Amino acid sequence: MEVILLERVERLGQMGDVVTVKDGFARNFLLPMKKALRATAGNKATFEADRAQLEADNLERKAEAEAVAKAMADVKVVMIRAAGESGQLYGSVSSRDIADAVTEAGVGISRSQVVLDRAIKTLGLHDVIIRLHPEVTETVIVNIARSADEAETQFSTGSAVVASEHEEFKADNEFVEEVAEEDADTVSEEAAADSDAETSDEVEVSEEEAKDE
Repeated sequence: MEVILLERVERLGQMGDVVTVKDGFARNFLLPMKKALRATAGNKATFEADRAQLEADNLERKAEAEAVAKAMADVKVVMIRAAGESGQLYGSVSSRDIADAVTEAGVGISRSQVVLDRAIKTLGLHDVIIRLHPEVTETVIVNIARSADEAETQFSTGSAVVASEHEEFKADNEFVEEVAEEDADTVSEEAAADSDAETSDEVEVSEEEAKDE
């Protein structure tokens, strides 16, 4: 399908460009989101007649977005989440979570402005792109930690606070050793109890034999 772009669309073109796209992409995204019009003769004429106003409106929105981007440059986004020692989250962080966190940090954005291919599932510092306008983006650092103290450490070191593979291996070995010791103690106690029981039985048998004599 041929469409006229009403704004810049990444990997497609700029406002006013006539491009060919898949029908599904046009019907499900470009047309309903008012990012494009079908490239009919009538729509082309209408676009050219309104082009000056459309460009003026776009410049105004772009200026507003640039102001928001400037304010966002100083925003620190910290999200406290439960996670294992290896840094794997017990759950995930979605685009909605990030939009809410950025908004709470002082800059209001919507979920649709967060560019996130997949949910975040690990602790650490994550660069997330926020698209404020087709021509304006800003990157925010999302700091996901298990506590405020860990978040500060991550900001200062630039890396996630997680256990190293050696520490994890050591912890696993210590756990196995503890379990083994507990099992050994249990076995020893059971063996001692069995021994006491056997001794008691022998004493009882001896006493019965003595009575019989």
